[in-house]
Amino acid sequence: MRIAITRLPGKDRDDRGRCARFGNDCYTVSPLDAEVLPAAIETFAADLEAGRFDGLFFTSALPADLVGPRLAVPGRHLRVVAIGPATRSALARHGVAAEVLPAFYSRDFVPYMGSWLAGKTVGIPRADIPNEPLLEAIRRAGGEPAEHRIYRLIPTGRPLDLEHADAVLFTSANSFSEAVWEPRPGLLACAIGEITAERMRRAGTEPDAVGDGSLEGALRAIGER
Repeated sequence: MRIAITRLPGKDRDDRGRCARFGNDCYTVSPLDAEVLPAAIETFAADLEAGRFDGLFFTSALPADLVGPRLAVPGRHLRVVAIGPATRSALARHGVAAEVLPAFYSRDFVPYMGSWLAGKTVGIPRADIPNEPLLEAIRRAGGEPAEHRIYRLIPTGRPLDLEHADAVLFTSANSFSEAVWEPRPGLLACAIGEITAERMRRAGTEPDAVGDGSLEGALRAIGER
């Protein structure tokens, strides 16, 4: 099966290898692009240097790549948590060790951290997409979220190249909402996880397969349909 996967340009580092393990070929389509915000990165770095964070939470690989080089400083002790193995690998490329959530959703961060959050400040470098439920959950647990919006997601407006695809896999709710595409008979429309699937359903598109929030889980769901 040939699967089009929505990714930011250049952020498909090991997708083809992971697809091949499931007997598929895949390629990238990009409904969104990223505009890096250098001033916001410098503000994050200043707070980091000032010791204002007790921990950091990375919700995707791009912010890990953008600020990872600032983190690997001898003697700095931070609890670093990644949302999944791909994000952990991005941090590892910069010499930063990270824990990984047991599931692939930011809503699992507070249950995973538990009582550790009380009295702690958590830095969250991320895109400029609001996630108030995450911030409020951290506050309810007694912590203080310090969100730094270090890049902006911009719709490309380009139609997705799906002519020769057997399936399109939407890897986020926004990548579905901002995609320019046309359903056609025989083309599977798939969601990486339940949050993306719910966005698709609200728009009138019932997903043909829904993963667990990870690429591997989505590929498995596609194969089992």
